Amino acid sequence: MKYPLDLRRTIWLVVACMLMHGGGTALAGNRLSSEPAGARANAAGSVQADAQASDDAVDDAGKVLGINALADASGSGGAQGDVADLVELIHDGGLTEMRTTYNGGYGASLFFHAQSMTYYVALFQDKHFWRVIRTVDEARAEAVYAGFARQTAQLADVEIRKAQLRAQKASIERVIGESQMRAQRLQADIEVARAQEAKVADYQRQQQDETVALREEKEKAQSQLRVLQQQVQLLQRQAEAGLPGNR
Repeated sequence: MKYPLDLRRTIWLVVACMLMHGGGTALAGNRLSSEPAGARANAAGSVQADAQASDDAVDDAGKVLGINALADASGSGGAQGDVADLVELIHDGGLTEMRTTYNGGYGASLFFHAQSMTYYVALFQDKHFWRVIRTVDEARAEAVYAGFARQTAQLADVEIRKAQLRAQKASIERVIGESQMRAQRLQADIEVARAQEAKVADYQRQQQDETVALREEKEKAQSQLRVLQQQVQLLQRQAEAGLPGNR
């Protein structure tokens, strides 16, 4: 039976492929059969190990993807924790604040939600909630609150110490400023006193010199006065010479 040319070509191509595939398989079988049994076992073990490693890698990747998917789902689905619940209840005014402790910028509060008979214990910093514990057990709520209160004291210790040191430093700086101003005033007074002392010393020297000069002039004048008095007496006697009553 004769077939068209194109069909005959297609049949020959299929037969050739089958022959090539069969030959390759035979060659592979002959090569494996010629190798030692240990080599074939090692090769098989290597293939199995590679397959197991691949499976483990796939499992690990699945776990990571699962965690990421769960995180994305919780974020995208609007899921919220106890912190968000507490904030919402505070905004709604459905809570009773039973206790609150402040230490520096840290604080602990114990809230009670009467409708659900639930206690909320919160630890916060600068009015931002840090941790929130929800429980229906009053004893546990009190214990957690006491623990949070102690924790605020420990956390605020450095902050309080820092505030004290800052205040002490400011006080010391204020005293330093006042002392500097006092020292400047005293220095100014000393300079004025020194200048005045110099003026006084000059004035005293001048007065002393003038006093000495006046004393000399006085002594000179007294000497002149004595001489003039003697001359006056002499002239008086001469003028009254020969008059009655004169001796």
